[in-house]
Amino acid sequence: MTVYTNPFPNPFIVANFHSGTFVTFFNGLVTYPGKSLCPYLILLKIPAMKVRWRQHEMIGIAVLVLWQLILLLMMVNDHSINELEQDYSAPFKENGIPFSFWKNVLIPQLSAPLLVFGVYLLINVWVLLSFKRINGEDIERLLSKRILLALFSLLCVGSLLAIGINAISFYARPHLFNYGGYQLLAIAGYNEHPMSNLFFGFGRTLAAVALVTALAGARELIIWLIERKRVKRDYWIMVVNNATPLLIVFWCVVIISNPLHQDFLRYLFFVLPVIGLYLYLTFWLFPFMEGKAVLSRPVLLRIVIATFICAIPGLLLLFSHRLIVPVFYWGSLILVATPIFWIIYNQRKDRILQSIRMETALAKSDASLQFLKSQINPHFLFNALNTLYGTALKGDSDKTAEGIQKLGDMMRFMLHENTLDRIPMYKEMEYLKNYISLQKLRIVDSPLISIEDEIEERNCNNEIPPMLLIPFVENAFKHGISLKERSWIRIELQCREKLVEFEVRNSIHKDDSDPEKEISGIGLKNVTGRLQLMYPNRHTLDIRETDREFTVKLTLQC
Repeated sequence: MTVYTNPFPNPFIVANFHSGTFVTFFNGLVTYPGKSLCPYLILLKIPAMKVRWRQHEMIGIAVLVLWQLILLLMMVNDHSINELEQDYSAPFKENGIPFSFWKNVLIPQLSAPLLVFGVYLLINVWVLLSFKRINGEDIERLLSKRILLALFSLLCVGSLLAIGINAISFYARPHLFNYGGYQLLAIAGYNEHPMSNLFFGFGRTLAAVALVTALAGARELIIWLIERKRVKRDYWIMVVNNATPLLIVFWCVVIISNPLHQDFLRYLFFVLPVIGLYLYLTFWLFPFMEGKAVLSRPVLLRIVIATFICAIPGLLLLFSHRLIVPVFYWGSLILVATPIFWIIYNQRKDRILQSIRMETALAKSDASLQFLKSQINPHFLFNALNTLYGTALKGDSDKTAEGIQKLGDMMRFMLHENTLDRIPMYKEMEYLKNYISLQKLRIVDSPLISIEDEIEERNCNNEIPPMLLIPFVENAFKHGISLKERSWIRIELQCREKLVEFEVRNSIHKDDSDPEKEISGIGLKNVTGRLQLMYPNRHTLDIRETDREFTVKLTLQC
């Protein structure tokens, strides 16, 4: 007895993904898994994971704006209005300009970051989308409608930024403070009388908007290239989704702490290498060295080399002053950072390895399924034409004509239905009946042959992959019929609510002279492979062989 079972693990365990996004700013652990789907869809129609770079960037900039607003409100809360007016009123009084803290300081300083953030959002949700709609035909025409609309959106946002800066400058007079506290407004240039020319600095603001649009376009291009990858696509998306929040948090700290600070380079050279080491160890070294101990020579050697490379910036920066600092930093990367990253990796190991293995399995499954489908049609045609050839040799034109008509119906099925992933069960049954009728034409006159088929259409409302059952019947007619010996074929097909039970029994006639003996199992191998791909853990295939009979029992959970 030979029993074929499905070797694939439970897909609901393998791909037990929970929809959601978790952003942890301290260790950058970000997960973006898909949804748990039925096994067939997991293999062939898995929903695409998305790169979250754009969302992370917007969150980071929103945090910076919110931080700026909080600082302003804290300043107002910590000091009396009289104290604040004394700090800001002097330049106004010196230039003979009336002063109000609310109108000339607080509201303009609140409005400046909100203006810049609003322009950033408009670039992402309007300007960038306008340029993304431009296609090849538009570029050839140069002045197409889409190109004009994209340029119009760019001009509008640039004008809005120029007008907003001039309006804020009219009340805040940032040039009196050398733009202290108004650094974002300095992009438009010095304007002593902003309201006399609302579009003052328009060229600069337009250039700034165009630059941000170009950078956003480069970001979208990189995202598109990552998302269209066919090899380890979800794995690379996972890496990017972990890297972007870490880098955004890094630059947020840089901006908040002032990049002109004397310790900026130290922060840059000591923190960025840690982020790089985390990504390398967690998503490259540990996953791809899986199975080898962390203290094994290959792993340790790579860790030492990686940490030394990370320590090089600090070594070059501080070599002439205190060599002990970069040496201590290198040791900390090996003895402190690496164990922490190992713990983080072990917490996420299943998800990371699953992403790597599933991407490989998906590629192999898709290629295998297409190959299996391509093998079915030629194999069937070979057997069907052999049957018609046999009836034609007998000189029975009526049977030959009937057989050709049935073959035509079957070919129509193969051309239209066989290209679909799933078809209604009744169509598969109709195909089986046509095939059995076609085979009966050849052997109906033989008293030694018994063919019984019991195909019940009741309760068969499920869907099934096309031509999934025919290889078993085809195999029975090919190897179970002999014109010289007693032969039999019994076919039963029954449906219950979500269960399909299929059984084929046929007599066995061993013929060593059969020229196709070595390749006779192609159909069964194909259907076994398709079942493993399409019904993992949802089918049983029991194949038994005795001296006199060959039996196939198939149960599908639809």
